[in-house]
Amino acid sequence: MTPFLITIIALALVFDYINGFHDAANSIATVVSTKVLTPFQAVLWAAVFNSVAFFIFKDHGVADTVAKTVKPEHIMEGNMMVVIFSGLIAAIAWNLLTWWLGIPSSSSHTLIGGFAGAAVAAGGFEAVNSSIIIKTASFIFLAPLIGMLMAFIMSLWFLSSFKTGWTSKIFSVGVIVFVVIFLAVSLEFDKEVLAKKTDYENYISRVIFYSKNFKWILLCFILLVMASFSLYLSNLNAHKANQWFKRLQLISSAAFSIGHGGNDAQKVMGIITAALIAGGSITDFSQMPNWVPISCYLAIGLGTMSGGWKIVKTMGTKITKVTPFEGVAAETAGALTLFITEALKIPVSTTHTITGAIMGVGATKRLSAVRWGVTINLIWAWILTIPISALLAAGVYQIARLF
Repeated sequence: MTPFLITIIALALVFDYINGFHDAANSIATVVSTKVLTPFQAVLWAAVFNSVAFFIFKDHGVADTVAKTVKPEHIMEGNMMVVIFSGLIAAIAWNLLTWWLGIPSSSSHTLIGGFAGAAVAAGGFEAVNSSIIIKTASFIFLAPLIGMLMAFIMSLWFLSSFKTGWTSKIFSVGVIVFVVIFLAVSLEFDKEVLAKKTDYENYISRVIFYSKNFKWILLCFILLVMASFSLYLSNLNAHKANQWFKRLQLISSAAFSIGHGGNDAQKVMGIITAALIAGGSITDFSQMPNWVPISCYLAIGLGTMSGGWKIVKTMGTKITKVTPFEGVAAETAGALTLFITEALKIPVSTTHTITGAIMGVGATKRLSAVRWGVTINLIWAWILTIPISALLAAGVYQIARLF
């Protein structure tokens, strides 16, 4: 590796670390605001599950998408490394600024905007994979809307479960049946293929199969827990129900932290892999060394442990007041959204996702329970993130290419 490539990798891991404490609020805002965990306990909890994502997300689809944001063939030979360097510098600068101002902007869009902006400066608009940019930009709006809708439905589901009617119970049983059928169908082995292998090969094949599908097994487990619990809500008084929701919030916040780690760490993995390809260390994304995902997950976990309390305040208290019941609904909805978009290989913002989910649970009380003025300010920050990061990166590129 050249010194410049090592510098780029170091910067990428620095960005990943900053992403961890910048986006710590995503994982811990609700669990802190509901006083289920202290801030210190919450960051440790989130950091552990950020790193656990390494063992769950194995296809690295989001990383592949990010790595293909830029078309190297449209950039002059030798300039690709400068493009990646410029994108990282711009992304780090914007992340630190928004963290200092307490604005929960998207680290994901900051990174992609910086990468794309530097590429445009180097090779024109032809150097950018427009389909990836359009898909990513569209989820600035779609991710919070999906999170909001899922959280709204989940909140209504739990609220109706407090009553003695049969509607919520039928829905809960329906969820359990769907999950069981999904697991039975999706995790069925090809028996003809296994019949041709030795017992040891069968064992290894099953281990690999289950490890690749563990994210779906985990998601189904969470849904089974929520559906089973909702069947008994009508038998609990408000105090006991609240105590149970506090316990469930540990599961939902852990699930969201796993989704956060799996989605956000992969974006840095994509950047590092693109740098390794440009530097000649590897020739294809499939050759990504094992140390890349390991270091990225560790960096984002360490970053989360560093906190980010200004953004926690915005996320946990300023949008709407959150109870343990609403925290469970928001975090579960956010986790579902992140797991699904990761499977679709779409790099989305965990910030946008959980903000939308928090708005969704607030809207079930009444629309005025959501402080829409705060939300509008956040949306403006989201919209401006990609273009500002792109402009910053283009400026950094013009200076960096002189050296």
